[in-house]
Amino acid sequence: MRKLLVFGIVFCVLAMFGATEMLAQDATAEASSSGFQMLKEKFIEGDWRFMSLVLICLILGLAFCIERIITLNIATTNTDKLLSRIDESLSNGDMEGALEATRSTPGPTASILHEGLRNAKEGPEAVEKAIVSYGSVQMGLLEKGLVWISLFVSIAPMLGFMGTVIGMIQAFDRIEAVGDLSPSVVAGGIKVALLTTVFGLVVAIILQIFYNYIISKIDGIVNKMEDSTIGLVDIMSRNGVFK
Repeated sequence: MRKLLVFGIVFCVLAMFGATEMLAQDATAEASSSGFQMLKEKFIEGDWRFMSLVLICLILGLAFCIERIITLNIATTNTDKLLSRIDESLSNGDMEGALEATRSTPGPTASILHEGLRNAKEGPEAVEKAIVSYGSVQMGLLEKGLVWISLFVSIAPMLGFMGTVIGMIQAFDRIEAVGDLSPSVVAGGIKVALLTTVFGLVVAIILQIFYNYIISKIDGIVNKMEDSTIGLVDIMSRNGVFK
């Protein structure tokens, strides 16, 4: 009997937790649905011409951000492991093995190290020159598309402010047409003006966060590139590559 009572209590507690979880999930889904519905209503209430332009800025900006993030994640290389492989090959006098290690490793750091190894026979000055020259090329590739993200960050709030100005102009036109300064006359135009401003600022904030994250990723990759090139010259000097 005691076991049955304990089993019954446990079953009731589990059922209560399950019901609570289901209610929480339903409430979350309902809140999410109501939030999306409110967002859609506010988008429609604003001037669709400027709201559509702001939405296009968000879509294109996010597309460039996602492309850069994926590319930079692929470009991230374990430089310590790569340098150890190069050191091991050069210590055995296997220059071709060191070149193969850089060729088989993706990312700009491996490409720069490959250029340095290719010019090893011409001396340390030639190696450093090749690294600097090819490093500037890789920097340009890493920063590809950032100008467009920066453009959308700047344009989105400008479009919002333009919608604000036009909404205020519409409000004053209504005042002039009606000849009355009652709140009901100007409320529509002012509401449109504020909505376009809010959406423009929200888009700019979202894209700015992604932009700063991408810049930090690029800075991290560049720092690893610089450290690895210094390490490469030291490895080549230590293994007697420079004659």
